[in-house]
Order: sequence, then structure tokens, then C-alpha cells
Amino acid sequence: MAKIKEPAVANIFYSANPDELRSQIKGFAKNNPDSYEYPSRAVIVPHAGLVYSGRLAYEGINLLDKNIKNLFIFAPAHRVAFEGLALTSYDEWKTSLGNISINQEINKELTEKFGAKIFESAYREEHSIEIQLPIVQSIFEYVKIIPVLIGKENPQKITDIISEYYDNKDFGFIISSDLSHFLTDDKAKKKDEETARMIEGGSVQDFRYDQACGAIGIYGLVEFANSKNYSLIRVDMFNSSSTTGDKSRVVGYGSWFMYEGSKNKFLKKYFSEYMLKLCRDVISSRFNQQSYTFNENAKNENPLSSFVGKLKDNFISKPRIYTNHAPVFNEIGACFVTLKKNGRLRGCIGSIIAHQPLINDLVDNAQKSAFNDPRFNPLQKSELDDLSIDISILSEPKPITFSDEADLLRQIVPFKDGIIIRDGYYQAVYLPSVWEELPDKEMFLKSLKMKAGLSPEYFSKTFKAFRFQTEYIQ
Repeated sequence: MAKIKEPAVANIFYSANPDELRSQIKGFAKNNPDSYEYPSRAVIVPHAGLVYSGRLAYEGINLLDKNIKNLFIFAPAHRVAFEGLALTSYDEWKTSLGNISINQEINKELTEKFGAKIFESAYREEHSIEIQLPIVQSIFEYVKIIPVLIGKENPQKITDIISEYYDNKDFGFIISSDLSHFLTDDKAKKKDEETARMIEGGSVQDFRYDQACGAIGIYGLVEFANSKNYSLIRVDMFNSSSTTGDKSRVVGYGSWFMYEGSKNKFLKKYFSEYMLKLCRDVISSRFNQQSYTFNENAKNENPLSSFVGKLKDNFISKPRIYTNHAPVFNEIGACFVTLKKNGRLRGCIGSIIAHQPLINDLVDNAQKSAFNDPRFNPLQKSELDDLSIDISILSEPKPITFSDEADLLRQIVPFKDGIIIRDGYYQAVYLPSVWEELPDKEMFLKSLKMKAGLSPEYFSKTFKAFRFQTEYIQ
């Protein structure tokens, strides 16, 4: 006979009434597509009561590959302090929607290979795993779960477990975590944005426990993503004040999914048409005597509609306001916007270093390339019909270590590397697209020096160079 774990937080964190619970989850699904072109295998989702963060948890979990047969749920233990990883010996876990099976074969492997232990006391009143189960049950027709409560543990253990099972596509991974706790709304937003940038930038070395209660699980997933050159893409982020209206003491919630590639490749694949239209409309708005602003407070009921290819017209007049963007555009990003008229350069302005949300960088650089490039007169309305727009989204520049100019030239990869050079106040950048005009490495570097205001033969001990790559959109 199956050993069944009774629910601990039904009627506290979610409804004990099956009909009410189904209705609530259907509400989360109402504006969320059933399937996506890109199925993820790992997500970070919040674990507050469904009334507070259920929509965000649903949107994250719904991005998981529906063919997953075994689902790890890594979650922090809130009620009982312990060291290591805690498992449960139950065969099934009961919720208001019925029972969900626990994979005890994998539990045995976790015990043997990773030192996890059965520790039922940790599960007795814990909510951080159970709150995910009704959503999992409503999305997956058949799946077994592997619940893992995290005590005091090295995040590398989580990375190792994900690495052990990730090659098998039957396995998926949920990291259960809320963000900041009990700050004012303003302070919470600032701290949660800092956390988001660490997650999205893959830089969690300085991650602190006050940033997220599931910090160990998040850290473990981010380090796994780094090892594979994968990215964590933002689904959405808000806090409890959006439900309660109380901004004096809030809890932050965020959700991310893992993409098997760079964020910039993701943007190119799913949002190329969208970004080109945005830049063209930004430029056109100047001639229609309309201001163009980014509305950070706009309600986004369906943040991933464009992700499934259902691009909508997201621009409205008087003034034009960008209202329904996917939250990935809130991530920090750097881009160049290049304008050409009849195939000839007509303006090009961009950012070398990411310093603001990508949406802002696209808007700013589209306007500047059209009207503020010092090499050209401001664009005229009569030129719009002959204007083509290219966008280059930049990766983070990486320093090149070299002993002399010959060594630098040996390391540069033509047609792949964009190059930044810097010496004191002198600086210049060439995008990878410049290789089409200057395919010889020596001529490329000499031309770049002249662009910086240096002589073609210039070199010094303080000369610095950086490389970056771009995703090119046209």
C-alpha cells in the first residue's frame, strides 16, 4: 500500500476546495499560452500563497517542457533547521487536486551519491514545495516529483545534482524561492532588481541570503547555467503590494526560465521583428510630433505573448507608449542601432557597456542614430521610405591579455569579434560587421586606432583591447 503524505498547507496557502482551486489556477492560465516554441527544463518560481504569487509561479512552471517525466523541486526549509538535503519517504503527496507520485528510486540515488537523508520533520509544516504541487498537477498529465528541502548546504551540491540528471530529457527542475522579505516597496524593488541582475548576468558570487530565501537553490542553478553557457530569462517580477496594496512591508517574487543559449540569441530568435518595428516607430514618432516614452508601470497581463510568435501591435498614439513588452526587455542590455539609406550608412549610435534596460537602450539609440549622430545631418521625413534599420545586441566585453601588438592580432577572430580599444582618453569600437569592409586584421586595427584619434602605428604599454560578440538583426 502506498504511503501518502497528507497536505500541510491546504486552506492556508491554497484552497482545500478542489473546485475553487481549479478555478483559481484556470484564472492564472487564462492569458498564458498552453505551449511554447521553446520548452525549458529549469525554472525559478516563488512559493507564497497562490493569491500572492500563484500567477507568477504558474507562468514559470508552464514554460517547462511538457514531456518531462520526473521533476525535481528544490526548496528552502523554513520551519526546521538542519544541515544537508532532506528527502521524504512518502510514495505520494496529497493535495486538493489528488495525489502526485514521488520518485523513490531517485531519492535512493540522491542518498547514495549526494548524501541526502530522509528527514520527515522538515516536511511536516513546510509550504515551499507543497505550494508548487497543485500547479504542477494542473499542467502535467503525468509526472513524478523529487522533493528536496535544502538546509545548510554548499550550493555546489545543487549544481552537481542538476548536472547529474540534466542530460536525460525526462528530468526537469524547479527552484522554489521568494525574493526580499519585509522591506518597504521602494527598497524591495531596488534589492530585487539587484538580485535579478545577478541571476540574469550569471554573477552570483556575492549572492546574499537576505536577497532570496532559496538562495542556495538559485545559486546552484545559475552556476549550472554558467557551466553550459545557458541563460536565465526573466518571466516577470513584482511584490506582495500588487495584491495587498500595502507598500510598508512587502515580499518580493520573481520567476526565470533557463534557455539553452545566450540571452541575445533568444532575443534574436523570438523578437527580431518586434525590435525592428520598435526602432522604426521610435524614429517615425518624431515626425508625427509625438513624444515616445517607456511606461515602466504599464500592466502586463500577458508578458510572453510575443515569445510564442503572436506579436501584437504594442504602440499606441498620443503619446506613443510601449505597453506590453516581455519582461526580458527589462534586463540590462547594450545595443547599436544602425541606419542605412540606399545601402549607405546614415547613422549609427550604440552602447558598448550595458547600463540600462535593453528596452531603454533600443529607444535611446534609435532616436540618437537618426537625429544625433554628429557625422550626419538629422534624418528628414522624406528619407523614411528608403531607410533600413539594423540592430546589433552586444555581449559583455571581455579583456584581451596580450604582450604586444602581434600577440593581440593573433588573438583577434575576424568576422566574429567586435573590438574595443582604449588608451587613456582615447577609445573606439568596431562592430563585427565592420569586418565586411576591413577583412584584414592589421588594417582593421589600424583603422580602429585612427577612429580613436591615434596614429595607425600607435602602441603603448597602457594600450588595452576588449572583445565582444553581437547578435545581428536586420
